[in-house]
Amino acid sequence: MWQNIINWLENNLATCTFQKHFGIACPGCGLQTSLLALLKGDIWESIHLYPALIPMLSMLSLLLLHLKFKFSWGTVILKYLFFLSVLLILFSYIYRISSYY
Repeated sequence: MWQNIINWLENNLATCTFQKHFGIACPGCGLQTSLLALLKGDIWESIHLYPALIPMLSMLSLLLLHLKFKFSWGTVILKYLFFLSVLLILFSYIYRISSYY
C-alpha cells in the first residue's frame, strides 16, 4: 500500500512556478522530494534535500497534539521549532542560491 502511494506521489510532483518563471529555486523547492525520501526511509537524503522538513513535521505534530491536550509547555516548544524551521529554510536557501553563482 505504501509503495502505491509513493509511486503515485513520484508521478504527480507539482512543478515550482517560481523556478519556472524566474529560473531560480524558491525557498520551498526540495520539500516534495525530501518528503518522498523520508517516506522511503532515507532520512539522510531527506535532510540533505530539505533540512527543515523534519522540524516542520515535528512542529505540525506537536501543534495538533497541543490543540487537543493543551500542554503547559506546548507553546514554548512550538516557538522553538518554528524558529528552527525558519532558520533552516533561510540558511539552506541562501546556500542553494549562492551555489548558482
